[in-house]
Amino acid sequence: VQLQASGGGLVQAGDSLRLSCVVYGIRDRLNVMDWYRQAPGNQRELVAQITSGGDESYGDAVQGRFTISSDNTKKTFYLQMNGLRPEDTAVYSCHVRTARRLGYWGPGTQVTVSS
Repeated sequence: VQLQASGGGLVQAGDSLRLSCVVYGIRDRLNVMDWYRQAPGNQRELVAQITSGGDESYGDAVQGRFTISSDNTKKTFYLQMNGLRPEDTAVYSCHVRTARRLGYWGPGTQVTVSS
């Protein structure tokens, strides 16, 4: 099983980035797909979540700026981040939970937003 995250980078405040997470090696349905982030000195926080049924939820800090989406046929999900702020700087990691309630993490991708 492997989750491959990409799309991070260094941008300026107000810019946009799109993160992708491709899931390899899982045949089960992906019941839940998440993006988390962790900034230095902070706890890891849930950024956005989407279910296999298409229900979305977002952390308060990103509501209205970030959008999570998925392509279940490709076992890929995305995080569109608009209006980035310096406080969005963190390592962003993708996570999935399968129909058998097994959870898997991908490596993080760094997002740095300069003011």
